[in-house]
Amino acid sequence: MSIASRPRPASLGEDIEIKGHNMTETIIHGEAQDRFDGIRNLMAANVDSGADTGLSFTATIEGETVVDLWGGWADAEKTRPWERDTIANVYSTTKTMTALTALLVADRGDLDFDKPVAHYWPEFAQAGKEKITVAHLMSHASGLSGWEEPLQGKDLYDWDKATSLLAAQAPWWEPGTLPGYHAITQGYLVGEVVRRVTGKSLGTVFREEIAEPLDADFHIGLPVEHDHRVADLIPPETGVGEGDFSNDIQRKTFTNPVIDPLVTRTREWRGAEIPAAGGTGNARSVAEIHALLANGGVAKGKRILSEEGCRKALEPQIEGNDLVLMDLPIKYGMGFGLPGEMIPLPNPNTIFWGGYGGSLIVIDMDARATFSYVMNKMNNGLTGDTRSFSLLVAMWGAMAAG
Repeated sequence: MSIASRPRPASLGEDIEIKGHNMTETIIHGEAQDRFDGIRNLMAANVDSGADTGLSFTATIEGETVVDLWGGWADAEKTRPWERDTIANVYSTTKTMTALTALLVADRGDLDFDKPVAHYWPEFAQAGKEKITVAHLMSHASGLSGWEEPLQGKDLYDWDKATSLLAAQAPWWEPGTLPGYHAITQGYLVGEVVRRVTGKSLGTVFREEIAEPLDADFHIGLPVEHDHRVADLIPPETGVGEGDFSNDIQRKTFTNPVIDPLVTRTREWRGAEIPAAGGTGNARSVAEIHALLANGGVAKGKRILSEEGCRKALEPQIEGNDLVLMDLPIKYGMGFGLPGEMIPLPNPNTIFWGGYGGSLIVIDMDARATFSYVMNKMNNGLTGDTRSFSLLVAMWGAMAAG
């Protein structure tokens, strides 16, 4: 539905019952400024069509939350409504929280992205990796997109094993020459550097220095008392490790171990720190945390990073056809994707990333805005899909209209 054809806007906070052609009745809950209320219609239409089961969408502008909507169901059987405080595993949208944590540590002078990883993690210098920099880890350019040693899913819960194997392993391609998406390994690599620098796990630094100060409901390592609020991920028809692979690097990255979305329903997965894929939150927490980057390091009246520290994320690191993401042309900044051929965005100073199945965060530093979509029904995509993009287009259109 276009912005021009949307029904009468609701007042802030009013729930709307959407009815229309080929639609059942759906209520999308939450608040949206009048000019953005067309987002409700799109969300309701996605639930009614079956494109979504449960979802949340939040947008901030100039540090103010202007859209905070949710609706649908937290399970495939439609027995649990998606509530205001429902949270879900967001897969690789977690990487943006990991990047933000590293940016914070660097901003206070404790981490230099240009230094070799081995400066902080001496064991990493094995197998010809002496010159790999922290920036290579942040930008998926280290050549360590997966593990050579065969792993089982439970090995992802063993931090020491996962990191020590990567420290001993030789790169799969020459570091710094080509991008290759570090689907699971990036979190262990960056996380171990953060641990060596701070003496704390990445999840702990994130919680103590970002999530708790901002009162944000996002977790890298979910405490058991929150399990009842977690939506069940509904797997896509074809899993990421079930198709044909264009090269051996891609095959090894996605099949060792194979990631089964049903595992996200277990206490073991939820409780573990898997900083590239195991984060749990909702659109509100994702958008409001990243308002830090959109607003020069300040969110909810608290300064956590400097302006310079935030804009470090915009610095291009590597560009090319990604060896792991089906040779897609991509440009990586410091921990985030940058606008380019893969995802053209209206403003140049924009960073983004998404998670397997569909979750997404976009941070538009020019508009000082953030947009986040979190859902439980997964599509096959690894970095967002048409559901979130349609919401983004509607937001940018309404913003341009004033």
